[in-house]
Amino acid sequence: RDYAEWTPERLIRWASETGKSTADLVAAVLAKKLHPQQGFRSCMGIITLAKRFGKERVEAACKRALAIGGTSFKSVKSILETGLDKKPLPEPKLASPVIAHSNIRGREYYH
Repeated sequence: RDYAEWTPERLIRWASETGKSTADLVAAVLAKKLHPQQGFRSCMGIITLAKRFGKERVEAACKRALAIGGTSFKSVKSILETGLDKKPLPEPKLASPVIAHSNIRGREYYH
């Protein structure tokens, strides 16, 4: 009966007690499911990791998971177990420069 009272908004609110990145990750997990209820267990797993690892570490792990596109309980747990949450986030990759060469047609050729 308690499970039936859960809503995506409620899970996101619970996750926000840990931090903004945790709430964003929970929202992403719920959004990628056809039915949000399919992501409830993963979200609760992410939220309860704070009991074992602490809120600060879970928040850092969620931030890293969002940065690398690892939106799952497994990703967050792996980040925490390997200690990657304690390392700085990777720098975002910049788009590769456009190469100008006579043998490259470019996008205008295909119009």
